[in-house]
Amino acid sequence: MPLLTPPGPPVQVFVVSPHVGLGFDADLLPREDPPAADPPETEADAAAEAAEAERRIRRKISNRESARRSRARKQQHLDELRARADRLRRCNRELAARGHGVRGRVALVRLANAGLRSEAAALSRRLAAARRALALGQLYAAAAAGGVGTFEQTIASLIS
Repeated sequence: MPLLTPPGPPVQVFVVSPHVGLGFDADLLPREDPPAADPPETEADAAAEAAEAERRIRRKISNRESARRSRARKQQHLDELRARADRLRRCNRELAARGHGVRGRVALVRLANAGLRSEAAALSRRLAAARRALALGQLYAAAAAGGVGTFEQTIASLIS
């Protein structure tokens, strides 16, 4: 059964294949050349047209393969980005948990430090009171022993 074509330059008819995009490019090969509306003028013109058609088909096949590789690279890049995002989220959760634990320990250390400072201040006050009591005791002992000199001399001798 001959194909009906509109007047004008010849039209290529391609086979529609269920294998389109699966690496099988037979669907780009012409099924049957329609009858030419205007017969080529020379054999060289016919050969040039055939070569041009073959170049177009090869270019289509090459472009299709290039697009397939580009989509595969893009998908691989997206997969890598998703994996990296998952790793970063996991790391963020771990760091947040560690930060929470550290903040808890800092609060305990500050509380213990405040207790120790309070205890140190109390001990310092007790030590000062003990030194004063000791100095007074020595002053009274010197005065009771009938020490020589004035009160100021006795205090100066105790301090030095």
